Amino acid sequence: EVRIVESGGGLVQAGGSLRLSCVASGFSFDDYAIGWFRQAPGKEREGVSCISNSIGSTHYADSVKGRFTVSSDNAKNTVYLQMNSLQPEDTAVYYCAADRRTFYCEHFDYYEYWGQGTQVTVSS
Repeated sequence: EVRIVESGGGLVQAGGSLRLSCVASGFSFDDYAIGWFRQAPGKEREGVSCISNSIGSTHYADSVKGRFTVSSDNAKNTVYLQMNSLQPEDTAVYYCAADRRTFYCEHFDYYEYWGQGTQVTVSS
């Protein structure tokens, strides 16, 4: 059974940091790309960042480039999203998703497996 569980969300002041974790099980982690998405109230879900576990390539949306860092610990089947310099506009539910692919992790429309999400709230 595929299972994806996010954690690490919370309330933080503007300028602060959080680190989200995504623990996956039930599939061959090394063969998958892991994407981080977010959805704010009243807005569409957007792809924030991703990593291809097999080759280590990463991608960031322009809105988070330079502030967020995605990394993977394949031995722990865990992907992290380090979020620095958080701003109120980063407030959203953050989701982790997985899809079996080596390249183009930034093709955010086709992720197969999803977690339940973790809330990130940034106060001004």
